[in-house]
Amino acid sequence: MSMQSKSAAGRLAGKVAVITGGATGIGRATALAFAREGAKVSIFDIQIEEGFETVDLIRKAGGEAEFFQADLTKADEIDRAFDGSIAAFGPYNVLFNHAGTIIVKPLHETTEEDYDWLMDVNVKSAFLVCRRAVREMSENGGGSIVITSSIAAELGYALESVYCMSKGAVLQLARTISTEYRDAGIRCNAVCPGFVETAHGLKEIAELDAAGQEWEVSGMAATQGRICYPEEVAAAVVFLASDEASFVNGNATYVDNGWYAKG
Repeated sequence: MSMQSKSAAGRLAGKVAVITGGATGIGRATALAFAREGAKVSIFDIQIEEGFETVDLIRKAGGEAEFFQADLTKADEIDRAFDGSIAAFGPYNVLFNHAGTIIVKPLHETTEEDYDWLMDVNVKSAFLVCRRAVREMSENGGGSIVITSSIAAELGYALESVYCMSKGAVLQLARTISTEYRDAGIRCNAVCPGFVETAHGLKEIAELDAAGQEWEVSGMAATQGRICYPEEVAAAVVFLASDEASFVNGNATYVDNGWYAKG
């Protein structure tokens, strides 16, 4: 059955979605899931080849998607991407703010340049993207925003000080949007994964192990049992974006197989 024929009854039928960082990993898995559930999808990413590959995968399956190259730390590039998306598909009512990265380094070796770069990519980008989105969503009847935070938003991890700071910041952004814009019809939630089997996640594990930790086998077994698949995070995002989650607002949704609950 084609994606198009399924989409008529899809959980996101009639939705127009924007995904930042949608070219690879969790972003790509979510872009594919959104399209499979009937949404028209715009992908904003700095990775050109991978962005067009994701769009091609969606179109080959019968879905509708466009790619817009953007450095998401720059307001003018974000505006151009949003303008392009609206020109292609009309007003959007779903935003998955996923773009982000990580630095694994001891705090005392972390430079000011490291801090500025990671906070720009993880936090400033979310601020700039969501600042525009809440205005336009408010004008167009509301919608759903999902922000990628992390289990690291509320638990502390050695060698990830600035990353933990940044993920705490975007979790609080999700919570504040949920309170400030609820009456405008906007819901905002965060998704908080543990370790995920993506290039980003596997690089993080390798760097932590190289620093003397043991996440590859024993650490994983003791915390989340096994590595998470990107499609499992995407499934949570689909739910939060959909009307099924109509009364879910300001929530931190942990996709970690009970790791956060164990503390």
